[in-house]
Amino acid sequence: MSKRTQKTGATARFGSRYGVSVRRRAGAAISKLKRAYTCPVCQYAKVKRQASGIWACKKCGHTFAGGVWEPFTRASDANNRIVRRGLEGATATDMAVIATQKAIEFERAQAEAEERGNEEE
Repeated sequence: MSKRTQKTGATARFGSRYGVSVRRRAGAAISKLKRAYTCPVCQYAKVKRQASGIWACKKCGHTFAGGVWEPFTRASDANNRIVRRGLEGATATDMAVIATQKAIEFERAQAEAEERGNEEE
């Protein structure tokens, strides 16, 4: 017997209301909110959203401001690059910042791959 319905994930609560494209965009936003992101201090994937724009690491307790949907925005990446360039002779700090940025880029690539996978379904 074949499948009769598709998997809906986090947007199952909406049922058949609001249309497919709206539910798909809502599902992408909900998945961004519920993901665990990498902490900029302890490098563990334990950062969760507390409120709109407030993110906290459940491991080390570090709380910081970020984007509404994701903890790291394009503007924050640009600011981090400016700060890193301003620090001269801080090799350990540079390495930590580079590692943090690589982790953020990796998470973004994963999120984009998930979104492409969701669009194909």
